[in-house]
Amino acid sequence: MEWRENDGVKWLEADLGGARAAFSTRLGGVGEPPFDSLNLGILTDDSRDAVEENRRRLAGALGHEPEDVVFALQVHGTRLIHHPDPTRGSFCTHTVQKEPQDGEIAEADGHVLRDPGVAALVFVADCLPVALRGPKGVAMVHAGWRGLAGGIVGAAAEAVEATAAAVGPGIGPCCYEVGEEVLEPFAGLGEGIAAERMLDLPEVARRLLERAGVERVELAGLCTSCEEELFFSHRRDEGRTGRQAGVAWLEG
Repeated sequence: MEWRENDGVKWLEADLGGARAAFSTRLGGVGEPPFDSLNLGILTDDSRDAVEENRRRLAGALGHEPEDVVFALQVHGTRLIHHPDPTRGSFCTHTVQKEPQDGEIAEADGHVLRDPGVAALVFVADCLPVALRGPKGVAMVHAGWRGLAGGIVGAAAEAVEATAAAVGPGIGPCCYEVGEEVLEPFAGLGEGIAAERMLDLPEVARRLLERAGVERVELAGLCTSCEEELFFSHRRDEGRTGRQAGVAWLEG
């Protein structure tokens, strides 16, 4: 992955071979503390105007029109939306409904794209943004421990027949102390995924991707909790924090 910057917006970018993935930071926006500065989360206590401007800035920095960046209401589940889909949310759609109807935002934690022209986005603030590329398209998923345990990575890998993946910044084993209910689902992955109660979530993702047949897996190797200058962190900031994003798209 390589660092990129455009008009003050800074992100990590991965080349997935015919597709690209970008992992945003908190740099380059207009938000005030504790949401300074590129908070992308509407469902926070941040100013709505600031979040809307930040969304426009990120989309523009990555070379996309805001209406061509799709997302969903994330619920720590395993559902994937296959685009085009009438319940997709545009990056500049600001109404979230629990019971989606046509034109409203569906609940999902991942997206599958078959064609260029649209970028898929997930919001994160310790969970992992994971991009997958294969001959059937590109996927972007929001992968916390529940999603990983539920099989979202395997489902996304199958959907695109993934051969390459990029795992963006998330909370690292240095900061992610968990209980037995979190460790237990991953016990079958073998040694090295946890040191006592400190779970290595990126390593869990890497092993699950390998099990799904993904040949090339790149890890960002950055902890969102440790890197306070770069990232928002739900755990570090005790829930009052912003959201960064993972974005993936097919090259035209």
